[in-house]
Amino acid sequence: MNLLVDVKNIIPEIVFDIRYATANNFTGNPVYLSDGCFLHADALECLKKAHIYAKKLGYNFKLFDAFRPHEAQEILWEHTPDENFLANPARGSAHSRGVAVDLTLIDKAGKELDMGTEFDEFSPLSYHTEIAGISGEALRNRALLLGIMSASGFDFYKNEWWHYQLFNAKNYPLIKDTEAKTGLIFKL
Repeated sequence: MNLLVDVKNIIPEIVFDIRYATANNFTGNPVYLSDGCFLHADALECLKKAHIYAKKLGYNFKLFDAFRPHEAQEILWEHTPDENFLANPARGSAHSRGVAVDLTLIDKAGKELDMGTEFDEFSPLSYHTEIAGISGEALRNRALLLGIMSASGFDFYKNEWWHYQLFNAKNYPLIKDTEAKTGLIFKL
């Protein structure tokens, strides 16, 4: 039974900017050949709650990544084997289990809120605990995103303000794209 669900069909109001389907990512090349966006049904329920909270506060989400096939995680790791920002595929990623999202908040005009860094900036400035070098506005925006996601059942990753996952992520199996049958095809 396929437990991955197409987020675009369930919450179409979210703005989707699946970065690994474009060259606008840290590798400089598309990793996915499709801009599909899938999540495990459990994570999708939490994202639906988070989206309701965000809307009540006057915001929306821009989603950069969700399910990432295990094979794609290997490609990213080969490019940048940095455990501060990427899960070693030998241990597995919450993305490769379908229970993680990378996202930011946007305002009613569709403009991203200032979070102090861009998505996938692999530096200490992306850490939740970083205060030096981050404006007060960016800190407030990060806290707002953290509050919305935490209230919705997500845990955060300390080194990436954009990454949220289910608390029990390791209880979910790693998924290869051939097993998921999502149609999310990646470059080898």
